[in-house]
Amino acid sequence: MNISTKRHLSRRAFLRGTGALLTLPWLDAMLPAFATRAQAAASTSTPRRFIAMQHGLGFHGPNLFPKKTGADYELTPYLEALREHRADFTVLSGLSHEEQNGADGHSSQLTWLTGAKHPGMPGARNSISLDQFLIEKLRPDTRFSSLVLTTQDDTESVSWSANGVNLPAENSPARQFQQLFITGTPMEVQNQMRELKRGRSILDTVGEGAKRMRGELGKRDQERFDQYLTSVRDLEQRLVSSEAWAQKPKPAVDTPPMKDVTDHNEIVPRIRLLHDLMTLALQTDSTRIITCRVGGGFKITPKIEGVANEWHFLSHHGLDEKKIHELELIELTEFQELNRLLGLLKSAKEANGTLLDQTTVLVGSNLGNASAHDWRDLPVILAGGGFKHGQHIAAGGAGVKNERFCNLFVQIARQMGVEAEAFSQSTATSVKGLEAV
Repeated sequence: MNISTKRHLSRRAFLRGTGALLTLPWLDAMLPAFATRAQAAASTSTPRRFIAMQHGLGFHGPNLFPKKTGADYELTPYLEALREHRADFTVLSGLSHEEQNGADGHSSQLTWLTGAKHPGMPGARNSISLDQFLIEKLRPDTRFSSLVLTTQDDTESVSWSANGVNLPAENSPARQFQQLFITGTPMEVQNQMRELKRGRSILDTVGEGAKRMRGELGKRDQERFDQYLTSVRDLEQRLVSSEAWAQKPKPAVDTPPMKDVTDHNEIVPRIRLLHDLMTLALQTDSTRIITCRVGGGFKITPKIEGVANEWHFLSHHGLDEKKIHELELIELTEFQELNRLLGLLKSAKEANGTLLDQTTVLVGSNLGNASAHDWRDLPVILAGGGFKHGQHIAAGGAGVKNERFCNLFVQIARQMGVEAEAFSQSTATSVKGLEAV
């Protein structure tokens, strides 16, 4: 008779020694020795993750979209850069949000993850973005509910709260790395705790005053005030969670502290830093939701051989072949870096596969044709996440016959375990032809 002596370890196991703490990767010992099939499934289950990356100046359509749908499509110049991961992603065409004519030609970037109408117009109000919707429903037990990042010098993001407030993006990988992985001194932790408690005390005072005031308001104002109180309660919960996490050791990673790239024209090193940061954050379960605003921007001339003009200027090529050639060099580089990111996620092993298997990666733009500021026929790449990939899906017809982009959002949410029936402009709960494994 064989007797198993295998030790069962927690999924959140650590190694301690000489003052250091290291988060363990998945080990077979994390599965009970005599687990039933149900126990094995539960023990090897890993959390679903989500990454959304918006490229604000779009991609040159002829270099991206295959002419043929299905699995045997011919790789286009941009997709050629992703050849080694062909079975891990799907190209989707024929998608857009309705009524995206806004304050200017680039306003649709405000609503890429929300689907709200008439972005930036007087009286228009944005709505919750998909990433924050997922957080609201899933309530992930992580140090950071999400990472909101950008490769640009400003702090604008693609993430929006339930009240339509833009969440500031972190543009310093070095600063974000420190927040994720560098444990402060005891004094620094004490100071952080003091600030958190101070914040809670202020919110308690505001909350009590708000409740007293509510009774003096009319019905319509009470509804508005209830929304405010809900926001206060949500912030209180986040502060309580932050206070608890402030006392826990941060995961140790075998990576030296990151250093920021100060030259905004160095787009490749900037993108790579954030891709490395995303992978580390997901591997250590520091967060499960990440958004990133990539490239674009005005007054950026990417330091790529053969590129001599500003990126935004090139995006308005007007079919000028010389401009298109330079633009192709930039966009091909973006796809090469996407290929590297997919490789990083795929090489990270987990209980029942890879990090890419459990991470839905949504890559695209708010502009289908940046040269004309056209917000229809959006470029969309969907990778990982447990979907059946390796195909080109025409979700809808061209132009006004586009299918709703938000239908894909609902399908992503459902794939991640959210029982969603609708999101923003959605008219269905899935995109025809896109299925789970």
